[in-house]
Amino acid sequence: MFCKLAKSFTTNEIVENKEKKQSGSAEARKTTIYLNVYDISPINKYLYWLGLGIYHSGIQVHGMEYGYGAHEYPTSGVFEVEPQNCPGFVFRRSMSLGTTEMSRVEFRGFLEDLSESYHGDTYHLIFKNCNHFTDDLCKRLTGKQIPRWVNRLAKLGSFCSCILPDSIKVNAVGDLTTQPPLSDGDEMEILASLEAESCLEELDHQLLSTPPNSEMTPPRVMNSAKDTDKI
Repeated sequence: MFCKLAKSFTTNEIVENKEKKQSGSAEARKTTIYLNVYDISPINKYLYWLGLGIYHSGIQVHGMEYGYGAHEYPTSGVFEVEPQNCPGFVFRRSMSLGTTEMSRVEFRGFLEDLSESYHGDTYHLIFKNCNHFTDDLCKRLTGKQIPRWVNRLAKLGSFCSCILPDSIKVNAVGDLTTQPPLSDGDEMEILASLEAESCLEELDHQLLSTPPNSEMTPPRVMNSAKDTDKI
């Protein structure tokens, strides 16, 4: 009987060790997904603490950051840059959104397919902007949305046009990096509109520690196979 118990115990150890190895292997395959948020306007120093702001965002995965921007052509507006170094914007913070088990190659193929839905000439500041792209990408990868405050001003603007001053509205394609600066009157208009918003939820703005910025490199547009045929 003793021999049988000893044998059973040894078998259980083997099973446990196998499960641990499988679990460790699965964890090793997971890659953390980060949302990197940038200030577009200096007025964010007022809006941030109210749960609002005018932001650009990008998704960082496998050592690169991916965003969406406008141009005049019916080809991909999805681009890649060094993490936390998107040209034209001021980096504010980074936050972990979850993980993915996609390999680098699998993710690239997935992103090229997704880029077919995000052409540069379909960009719209209110209805289809960079934050809509990162939210869509995050939901597809993790099943979660990005924090609401990142794109709340655009959503408010879609219901109440007075929230966004004329100087930052666009009717078609517009490059965020070339938007005219806000005037003092525009800032007062936004702040006055915000005072009327009494239903904003409490948000957690605790800054997360992030790796130091790497050297900036120009963004590279992600082209799908269909876009390549057009060029």
